[in-house]
Formats: sequence, structure tokens, C-alpha cells
Amino acid sequence: MQATADSTKMDCVWSNWKSQAIDLLYWRDIKQTGIVFGSFLLLLFSLTQFSVVSIVAYLALAALSATISFRIYKSVLQAVQKTDEGHPFKAYLELEITLSQEQIQKYTDCLQLYVNSTLKELRRLFLVQDLVDSLKFAVLMWLLTYVGALFNGLTLLLMAVVSVFTLPVVYVKHQAQIDQYLGLVRTHINAVVAKIQAKIPGAKRHAE
Repeated sequence: MQATADSTKMDCVWSNWKSQAIDLLYWRDIKQTGIVFGSFLLLLFSLTQFSVVSIVAYLALAALSATISFRIYKSVLQAVQKTDEGHPFKAYLELEITLSQEQIQKYTDCLQLYVNSTLKELRRLFLVQDLVDSLKFAVLMWLLTYVGALFNGLTLLLMAVVSVFTLPVVYVKHQAQIDQYLGLVRTHINAVVAKIQAKIPGAKRHAE
């Protein structure tokens, strides 16, 4: 009974995250998506110019400069106006920001689920449980060697972020044409895979 409740709770959490991610990627709240997208781009562009340590230090200094300046400004203003408003960040200092045991357990369970799933899939591919799937994975890794030779990790990450925030919107606007081309590509790939399966005895028996 407890396992069923935990599973339902995990499904609700995943559904909530998925809904929020879809809203962001499809620009349903332009302001919110713009802030997230711009923040990612700024961070990645900064990483191309500075080290991670430098960026963290600069961000911390910027935040501290803003909060210290505001604190001094409010203190001077209170002294001049002879008011007793107290600490300007009192409301935020009193906010509860600690994670409960249930929240930690929830996020740990999510992480454990994805890690276990990934490890099982990698084991299946590397130990050739399905010959065709392992061959596809090998081809993908081979293509990535060429991609890695052309672009570094940060460039690829930057391209991935831009693609994630632009391709869904492009797909929605041109769905019919894209589906048509994807159908042609899928048909061609299936034909190639069928030829490979016909020539590899182990793959052919597995397909049957």
C-alpha cells in the first residue's frame, strides 16, 4: 500500500515537472521563458570566457554588492528619517528554506530511478542483449567522435540549449511539413535496418 502511494506521488511530481518544462519550451509564458533562456545563454557564454570558479566568484560578488549597498542605503535612510523599520531583508531571513526529510527522499528516489534505468540500458547495449540496438549505439558513438572533433563541450551545450528553446516552437508552426520529412527519414532508416537484420543471422532470429 505504501509502495503504491509512493509511486503515485512520484508520478505526480514527474507530471508537474513535465508540465512546467513544456510550458517553458513552448514559450507559453514569454517573460518566464525569456528569463530562463537568457540566463542559460549568459551562463554558457560566460563559461566560454571565464572558468567556473571565476563565474561563481563574480556572481557572488555582484549579489553581495547589491545586498550590502541596499542594506547601507536603508540604514542611512532610516537614520535620516528617524524611522525604525528594522532589517530590510528580515522577511526573507525568516523564510523557511530547509528541505524536509520527505522532500529529500522524494528527490533521491527520482534520481535513483533514473540512474538505475540508465545503468540497465547501458548494460543491455554494451553486453549486446540486442545486436541491432548495440550496432545503432556503436554508430551513434562513432558519429559523436566526429562531432567532438569539430565542437568542444561548451559549444555543443550552447547549441543544445538554443535548440531546446527554439525547435519545439518551430515544430508547432510547421508540424505538417516536418512530420512529412520525418516520415520519409524514418522509412529510409527502417529499410536500412531491415537490410542489416537480413544479413546478420543473430539479428534476423531476434526480429523473428
